[in-house]
Amino acid sequence: AVRREGAGSAMVARALWALLAALRAGWCLLPQSGYLHPDEFFQAPEVMAGDILNLQVYYPWEFLSSSPCRTVVFPLMTSGVTYWVIKSLQQLDICSSCINSYTLLVAPRLLFTIFSFILDYSVYRLAPFWGADRWKALVLLAGSYVTLVFYTRTFTNTLEGLLFALLMVLVSSRKSSGSSAEPTSSSLIGVITAAGFFNRPTFLAFALMPLLYWASLIVDSQKGIKTLINHFLKLILCACFTAIVFITADTFYFTSVSLDNLYSTNKSSLIDVIAQFHDKMVVTPFNFLSYNLNPHNLALHGSHPRVTHFMVNGVMLFGILHILAIGAGFKMLKKYVHQLMLVRCYRGPPGLLMHSEGSPTLLLFYFVPLAFLSLFSHQEPRFLIPLILPLVLFSTSPNRAVKWKLLLVLFNLLGALLFGCLHQGGLIPCLFHLEQLIHSPASSGYPRHYTLLFAHTYMPPRSLLNIKKTDMHVEVIDMAGSGEETLCQTVEQRASNFTCSDCHIFIIIPGTVRDTITKCGVSFRNETLIFPHLSMEDPPRIPVLSSGNWRSQLGLYILELNRDH
Repeated sequence: AVRREGAGSAMVARALWALLAALRAGWCLLPQSGYLHPDEFFQAPEVMAGDILNLQVYYPWEFLSSSPCRTVVFPLMTSGVTYWVIKSLQQLDICSSCINSYTLLVAPRLLFTIFSFILDYSVYRLAPFWGADRWKALVLLAGSYVTLVFYTRTFTNTLEGLLFALLMVLVSSRKSSGSSAEPTSSSLIGVITAAGFFNRPTFLAFALMPLLYWASLIVDSQKGIKTLINHFLKLILCACFTAIVFITADTFYFTSVSLDNLYSTNKSSLIDVIAQFHDKMVVTPFNFLSYNLNPHNLALHGSHPRVTHFMVNGVMLFGILHILAIGAGFKMLKKYVHQLMLVRCYRGPPGLLMHSEGSPTLLLFYFVPLAFLSLFSHQEPRFLIPLILPLVLFSTSPNRAVKWKLLLVLFNLLGALLFGCLHQGGLIPCLFHLEQLIHSPASSGYPRHYTLLFAHTYMPPRSLLNIKKTDMHVEVIDMAGSGEETLCQTVEQRASNFTCSDCHIFIIIPGTVRDTITKCGVSFRNETLIFPHLSMEDPPRIPVLSSGNWRSQLGLYILELNRDH
């Protein structure tokens, strides 16, 4: 009876996981309207849309040749590939209008959504090794709003989490007898470690514990010093080779180096070619570290208390699971200290990394990266999303049955609603609307000039407007969080400078600061309200929310300036 009950619960868990997996893919295609952070656009899709599709975009400073801090390899392999595919489909007349705001948004996200199932595969492989319940872990992973929202977006943190998951799979190997096996994936471990470092140098914080665990497995295998050196040499050589590939690609992208330039007309020798390449060599992780290790630079992006990851971001992402992990961590630490006091004659500390005890090791996989990331003053929640894997495995181990099920469901529903729908949720539909307006048949018949002024929103990704670099009839002005005086000056200046008979000026602004525009002394002939839109920088006022004007407070306005003003 117990066996039948266990089989029945496993079947329910499988069905639930399949449903949540379908939700992940379907919500990506819908698409999600929430806008988490500008980096989801400006660290890959925006740059590739400019390079491959020749669209008007905004290049962030990290991708300028004067300050290259991001590798171009992963953007090319992800957003670049998807944009090349839809461009090829359009050129071959297979799809006459493949390039539009919807495909520009969804195509890269769909690829990341497909990649996100690497997490599910990793949990499936790792759960038996670490003593976790496989299907409970998969349901916990698939039901987390972190997986549904963050892992379907084009963040470098998403790739960091996937590489961390693959690294954990490679270092966790078991023989058929059940004992730990000697690792045989030294080469792949080297490739993934180097690739992760070039994607985000912070990957080393996540890779530290898996690499130490891998090293301990090699030492415990007692195969001799020659085998030990062989493993480490494979890792180092493959890591170096991977680094050379990234450096070469980045150097060709960020500098004027080309094969034609290297082999100039005077037929430079190989030594001269290598010297020329060395002089222009770009190593993006070192530039990234040089910039981010400067406290003044980090302050420009926002400084936070060192405990923000531990006390705020972990709870915001993982809820009760983070709190329970903290409690278990303190218990483990207390037990460890107690053992040290009792066994003073013990050679070395009690084994926290004993391969037979999964929970303490998983806690280290979770808290060690968190501690390293807490050393930096700039702390955002998305920096912690790779930690979902060890946390899920730890939370579904046999001696830690998943409790608080109702609270977990409510927490993830709220997180999915807030970040997947509400947070800056009007901006993407607004760009869809403006793209259709700009490319409407009425606009294509004769030239119109559009000025799009965005205020108190996240940075708008210009690529979603689908404007070619050669088209000069659309001007985008990003006022960010400008004050009332600066905003009014800009609006009044634009209103008094209508230079053509068919110029259109649109002001895009959240409903919470709608009253600011009315003080500028201008009138509007059209108003479009896009709902919902929640701006945490300009949050809605609670008394107004309780009135009949709540929809305006949770909306984004597209205001067309009246020419007869």
